[in-house]
Amino acid sequence: MKVLIQRVQSASVTVNDDIVGSIDQGMLVFVGIERDDTPALLERVAERLLNYRLFADAEGRMNASLRDIDGGLLLVSQFTLAADTRKGLRPGFSTAAKPTDAQLLYNALLDTLGSKHHTVAAGRFGADMQVALVNDGPVTFLLEFQ
Repeated sequence: MKVLIQRVQSASVTVNDDIVGSIDQGMLVFVGIERDDTPALLERVAERLLNYRLFADAEGRMNASLRDIDGGLLLVSQFTLAADTRKGLRPGFSTAAKPTDAQLLYNALLDTLGSKHHTVAAGRFGADMQVALVNDGPVTFLLEFQ
């Protein structure tokens, strides 16, 4: 699983001109689910996201987590994160999970996050989404889980 996180002042996801998810200050999370990912991984991913220190503390150091600042989390499925880009000029998607498997894991991750944190919003799995964000910093990290 590959997870791209961005510290944001705000973010939203629109599908067919309808806003389906939005947050104020917090974390925009793009998740790419790979073929070998399992439900056993989800608890670790959720805890790492909620506790990852990417926000400024009282001294201005990147030392506070999403929980510490009581921020929002916007989860967006992003199939292209699972692409193999090591060779050539076209990405390969053989490492990505099948859509039905990926949707199950995405929904389970969303449920896990929602049970652990009060402000969780989401995009719509498999939809053509428009994502708007105000990246704060900019601060962006790629987390990889196996």
